[in-house]
Amino acid sequence: MKRVIIRRVRSNRPRPAVPSGQSSGIKVFNHEISRRFNPEMLDLGDINTPCQEKEAIAAVFDLTGFTAFCNQVDAYLGIPKFLNSFLDWFFTSIKQGLTEVDDGTHSTFWADLPVLVKFLGDGLLVIWDAHRMTDEQICRLTATLYHITYSYRRDFYPQMSQVVNKPPSVLRCGLARGKVFSVGNGNDFVGHCINNASRLSHLGPLTFCFPHRGFRVREYMPENYAQLFVPKYISIKGVGEDEQVWVVKNEFNNLPEKNRMQYRTLERVPALV
Repeated sequence: MKRVIIRRVRSNRPRPAVPSGQSSGIKVFNHEISRRFNPEMLDLGDINTPCQEKEAIAAVFDLTGFTAFCNQVDAYLGIPKFLNSFLDWFFTSIKQGLTEVDDGTHSTFWADLPVLVKFLGDGLLVIWDAHRMTDEQICRLTATLYHITYSYRRDFYPQMSQVVNKPPSVLRCGLARGKVFSVGNGNDFVGHCINNASRLSHLGPLTFCFPHRGFRVREYMPENYAQLFVPKYISIKGVGEDEQVWVVKNEFNNLPEKNRMQYRTLERVPALV
């Protein structure tokens, strides 16, 4: 039986010095830093708190082109300018859209402000508590949010183009109504309607979309806005094969033929047995 002898050679050459300002990648364990790295960083409160169910309207706003905007040369100079202006404009638009003047001097909110606004990296999640909202208020809120997406393209984007290079050109929005469940102390929410709103905000080049379910457009949508929308049927992943949604009529008519083929009219939807 042969014996295998392994010789370990230790080099006497000195290790290369780490250039000033660079890290070797090895950190001394710091108990204080480790202690601060925990779920409290998420600012959710007591996660063991039982969920509270809410009827909600969820809106997901998506800034089309935000990733390309962030990949520009010297983007670190433009991103703060854009986000500061955009968020100020957005919050102001929400408040103005929910405000009405009674007699020329007194202003009131015709609906509650959102219970949550969350930054998503390339957009925003906005949630309203819909428990006390009437169908008329829900449709009026829908019209308000459409006006915000339209105003972004008409007003905000042209002005912002004079401040930063190639800002996101379109603000898209998907809406959905349903149940949400609080996480922790209500600092965040989860629910199917949030996922649905996110999917509806990414239906091709369309900028505004909301489902027929939960939105009584024909009965309660303000007339000047109702004429802007048209119902279509489309398959939505995780929702259904033939879901009726409302889209902006002019946008749909201007879609290329291959994009319009994804949608179906009532006559083309298979009859349910």
